[in-house]
Amino acid sequence: MFKKPSIALSAILSAGLAVSASAETVIKVGHGAAESFHMHRALLHFEELVEAGSNGEIDVQIFPSSQMGPDREMIEGVQTGVLEMAIPPSSFFAGWDPAFAVIELPYMYASKDIAFDVLEGEAGDGMIARVEDQGLVGLGWLELGVRNVTNNVRPIATPADLEGVKLRTMKVPAHVATFETLGANPTPMNFGEVYSALQQGVIDGQENPLAIITSQRFYEVQKYLSTTGHVFAVYMPVVSKPFFDGLSVEHQDLIRTSMAAARTHQAELVAAEDAAQLEEIRGAGVEVLELSAEQRQAFADATESVRLQYRDEVGAEAFDAWVAAVNAASGN
Repeated sequence: MFKKPSIALSAILSAGLAVSASAETVIKVGHGAAESFHMHRALLHFEELVEAGSNGEIDVQIFPSSQMGPDREMIEGVQTGVLEMAIPPSSFFAGWDPAFAVIELPYMYASKDIAFDVLEGEAGDGMIARVEDQGLVGLGWLELGVRNVTNNVRPIATPADLEGVKLRTMKVPAHVATFETLGANPTPMNFGEVYSALQQGVIDGQENPLAIITSQRFYEVQKYLSTTGHVFAVYMPVVSKPFFDGLSVEHQDLIRTSMAAARTHQAELVAAEDAAQLEEIRGAGVEVLELSAEQRQAFADATESVRLQYRDEVGAEAFDAWVAAVNAASGN
């Protein structure tokens, strides 16, 4: 399961050592998003708080844009202690523990607020605790966002419109199953390869939140956007358990409270930017189709079989507990 770090990762880690000679503790943080993305800017806030709160005893070094490798490789780096911290999408942890697949099933939440009520409540805390079995300490949740479809074939107004569209997805079985069920041709691919694959016509489209579509400038190589809102996705910041256990209680608390503050900061950034991102995509010449609640319901109905299939994959107990938490947060 574990692999040695790539040559690129090893080189970056070596370079970081020279810079951090003055600090007692170095925390190298890897993630896959661009520097303009709200999650990265939230991490810069985390960095400021940790370094100030530790009086310079901790040096936080952030490596965006998959500099540390793809998400799975970063998780393995944290598990083996080569990397102190990573910010991967929560769905990647399903590769070690199937229960994590339940978080990003299609049309699981009626709204983002409901999703965060579940994630930041007892059900989410229980999920965070599960990664300790993977040699990791979970530090909460950061928003990735509501995923929407872009493509170069046709506007997507109904599930039938996805028929035959070659669509890049994350390497997440539940996402692949969702688009297979909807009639598309899902094509898992590392995030860093997506822009060039769209540009060269290797794939017809992709699916991501508006903030990713804008920060990665996918609108330059796509004709249509539909607000399908099919999955709400989050990142789960994780830190190496042996590394974290070796810190003082004060520094452990500082890291936890700083990440919570980063999440609050991120929520403010997202709230301020959502509408502007849609206009930026429109302004680039992309035809934007904003789906009605009734149109989205057709997609939700068409993917019910995926949610039911994953009750077996996830395990009935974990699945039913998560759905019960969603229903409670929804007032059902």
